[in-house]
Amino acid sequence: MNDNNNLKLAVIGGDGTGPEVTAEAIKVLKAIAKIEGFTYELTDFKFGGEHYLKTGETLPEGAVAELEKHDAIFLGAVGHPDVPPGVLEKGLLLELRFQMDQYVNLRPVKLYPGVETPLKDKTPEDIDFVVVRENTEDMYAGIGGFLKKGTPDEVATQTAVYTRKGCERVIRWAFDYTQKRNNPKGKRLTLVAKTNVLTYGHDLWDRTFQEVAKDYPDVEADYNHVDACCMWMVKNPEYYDVIVTTNMFGDIITDLGGIIQGGMGVAAGGNINPDPGGTSMFEPMGGSAPKYTGQNVINPIAAISAMAMLLQHTGQPAAGDKVFAAVQQVTGTKMESQSAGRMGHSTTEVGDLVVAALQG
Repeated sequence: MNDNNNLKLAVIGGDGTGPEVTAEAIKVLKAIAKIEGFTYELTDFKFGGEHYLKTGETLPEGAVAELEKHDAIFLGAVGHPDVPPGVLEKGLLLELRFQMDQYVNLRPVKLYPGVETPLKDKTPEDIDFVVVRENTEDMYAGIGGFLKKGTPDEVATQTAVYTRKGCERVIRWAFDYTQKRNNPKGKRLTLVAKTNVLTYGHDLWDRTFQEVAKDYPDVEADYNHVDACCMWMVKNPEYYDVIVTTNMFGDIITDLGGIIQGGMGVAAGGNINPDPGGTSMFEPMGGSAPKYTGQNVINPIAAISAMAMLLQHTGQPAAGDKVFAAVQQVTGTKMESQSAGRMGHSTTEVGDLVVAALQG
């Protein structure tokens, strides 16, 4: 948490349409900073596909140390058609999460007014929950390998790693978050796992969850198998308040969450290190969308929402709340669609509309 009134932000615009949506998020930041009376400093980092193609490196030596000097990181998008799949995801995104110990992935699943959802008759009051995903363990730890690769006898292993420390810290953070969220319908934290099949790692998750729950008697401690959760997210999304889950399952169910909240073009998230002095990273979930690059048609709502999340988590909660309110005013009254090229406005015009809503 930043205690002073000057935010130091690292900006990674990234690839494709990433710089375009980043520009709109910064436009909104400029407006809300003036309204709320705080200042900020921006430092651009040119990491991403173009940097990799020019240099062969995903993260230069010393990059993490430089990023950690900032209160937060804003990431536009990473993904380049000329870079093999997995190179940037593992070498940049996962590397940042792991090295900076951003052990909480926070994904609000909220349907904004005026946004269409594929779920019949569901409203913004029904789709409004949060997924807290463990962000540094599980299958993503990179433990595994090949034996006799390329032969008929090939064996591949991918080992999921869970630690008591890793489970407990994200579970405890999720309980704290559920308390602070203070859902008027009731505070409920649902652990999503697969204890009936994954009887070692997920048993550790379940035991840790039940033990930590004793410290939060005002929060209902709930459990879903992941397959049941996927069904209930579609059938009864209003059931959920906060979900806490493993890295792999969180990766999957947050994409389902993105679709039920109206598409990845409105979904935003944070990779959070909640510890004192930790640096967190916030981003839209829609990817780099290279086919729309330079056309001024991509939807910046997710990026602007990611900026609102950044403000909420870096000492400017009132500013973040106001940006979220302005975004919902724009989606509810000004936009024809959330799809690229069908918004009824250009990318830059949507940013202007959010600024106008902020200014009243």
